[in-house]
Amino acid sequence: MLILRCPAQLQLLEETLRKSLPTTLPVTGTLRNPLGNPASHEVLVDSWPHFSIVLTRLRPEVLPRVPLPWQQNPTPQGPGNWGATLSSMSLPGMQDGLDEDVQEVASARGLKVETIRLGTGFSIPHSAMPCCRMPPGLRLASVSPSHVPLLNATWALGRNARSRAFLLGLVQTLPSACVLDQRGRPVSWSLLDGQGCLRHGYTVPAWRGRGLTGIPLSMLGRDLHARGFPVYGAVLPQNTASLRGLQAVGFVLQPGTFYMILGTPK
Repeated sequence: MLILRCPAQLQLLEETLRKSLPTTLPVTGTLRNPLGNPASHEVLVDSWPHFSIVLTRLRPEVLPRVPLPWQQNPTPQGPGNWGATLSSMSLPGMQDGLDEDVQEVASARGLKVETIRLGTGFSIPHSAMPCCRMPPGLRLASVSPSHVPLLNATWALGRNARSRAFLLGLVQTLPSACVLDQRGRPVSWSLLDGQGCLRHGYTVPAWRGRGLTGIPLSMLGRDLHARGFPVYGAVLPQNTASLRGLQAVGFVLQPGTFYMILGTPK
């Protein structure tokens, strides 16, 4: 594997990846993150300039500003040894067969693998994204670190110290949006992760059915579109409320599967 460090190479890579959207969304989102790759990823390809494999990984010498869920900082010895020292991992991707390939490699390294299959939404052009009307008495804001306990408590994959640290890193580093009630408490929110993916969207049960889900999504989508970034989200197929919220602000569901592969020690 070759590490791409030259800005011109990375620009050419991005242009090439954009031609294959939405399949390349996770890696394109990492390269085009609004804050300049805050997860401290480096980019590897199997050959250059003609490539068939693209990987992003943590730089061995850098502690990421955005913590990764269930993942400790790996310290690979070289480009071909990127997974040798992982004690746990989190890997997103959209290629068919990705989960089987990762399962084989991870099992050989003593990791237990869980695959979460998600549906993917890809937004329409910025000019067609509607503005959502804010109900009286509510206001729009960024998610605050003080809101993280609530986010962690309502996240199905959270509710522990590691997930809380992960969410806090997202809130402190990347764009986010939430709707606050009259007392300043969040009732609906959405975050962005290190792959540029809209994640952790949630509306408090008492406030559902009022069209709030689309408000933070619309705010983040417009901001990202204005900066020229791809806008996408991954949702469990059975989460019909979130799917409706995505479609309400202009997202179009894409064919295929978004894989989130979690590896933990056996």
